[in-house]
Amino acid sequence: MIKTVINGNIFDGEALLDGYALIIDDDTITDLIPQASLPKDLPIGLDLKGQTLAPGFIDLQVNGGGGVMFNSAPSVESLKIIADAHRQYGSTGIYPTLITDSFDAMRKAIAAVTQAIDEGVDGILGIHLEGPFLNPERKGAHAQEKFCIIDDEGFDIVTSLSKGKTLITIAPELTSPSMISKIVEAGVVVSAGHSSANFDECELALNAGLSGFTHLYNAMTPLQSRAPGMVGAALANENSWFGIIADGFHMHPAAFKVAVSAKQKGGAILVTDAMSTVGSKSKSFVLDGQTIHAINGRCTNSEGSLAGSDLNMNAAVKNAIKFAHLDWTEAVRMASVYPAIAMGIDNEMGYLKAGYKANAVLLDQHLNVAGTIVNGKFT
Repeated sequence: MIKTVINGNIFDGEALLDGYALIIDDDTITDLIPQASLPKDLPIGLDLKGQTLAPGFIDLQVNGGGGVMFNSAPSVESLKIIADAHRQYGSTGIYPTLITDSFDAMRKAIAAVTQAIDEGVDGILGIHLEGPFLNPERKGAHAQEKFCIIDDEGFDIVTSLSKGKTLITIAPELTSPSMISKIVEAGVVVSAGHSSANFDECELALNAGLSGFTHLYNAMTPLQSRAPGMVGAALANENSWFGIIADGFHMHPAAFKVAVSAKQKGGAILVTDAMSTVGSKSKSFVLDGQTIHAINGRCTNSEGSLAGSDLNMNAAVKNAIKFAHLDWTEAVRMASVYPAIAMGIDNEMGYLKAGYKANAVLLDQHLNVAGTIVNGKFT
């Protein structure tokens, strides 16, 4: 069924268009034209009433939401709840993230994501496997006893998703460049994190096909004058991206500004690292037997270590504007266009253009989320 979106501003991912209308057929955008040229017989699907439509947010790191942790309940029903919880904050696409767990748990999580995509669950784009191929020296809140070195069995698991895209976070110093290349050649996006890799080890991994860095600054070697570390590698490399958590807890706002300013345009991507507390009244949960509390927006375990976040993507966009003095359109790109490019799906998502999936977020004058369009459905 053909529907139109009228009477507002449309940010297509590149430019802010005034007086344009969007035409949607089923789940796809078929045209973006001046509203004055709109055929009169087309039904109105959504009246923006002067508000702004932008590309739907894409979150590469979502551990949970709506009171559910993906690790605790890797099922299609859990994925529906998590996706619904984040949609109210503008995320029309998410990569459910499995924190370090057993191979059996990884298989169950991948099977759940595959089934969800097969069943057309809105918002599920693939999976992010954050571990278990990590360095215990930078474990954070991960279960160190579940860490391991990636072997043939591990390779078979991380490359087994048959629908959608897989993102994995690894410690590159604990594997070989040839293994990284092999994983990338299988279609998996590889990111570095929870790692003690030095600058040179990061360079070797980047040359082998590693393309991202998971939650910049956190659980990685820092930038120092004579030892640039993983942070230095992430900032210096012009062909990679990094995820960054704009909650004011994972880094000082000034450190956020420095990182975003130092990176090439398109290389800084907003992620939430959200836990089950996002979109839920409950502000505590259990992860690997540890009770995690979200207090004033900060998630920590009993040791005081940060354990994910209580951040949503709408808040991340606003914080990015505040912390780095960004134009709002660039902050929106960091939450939509750039993650789509990082995952290689920018030929169908990340923009509001003809031929793209009809995934969008409606923003009011204060950049609050007033609604979303997901696969052509208005919510």
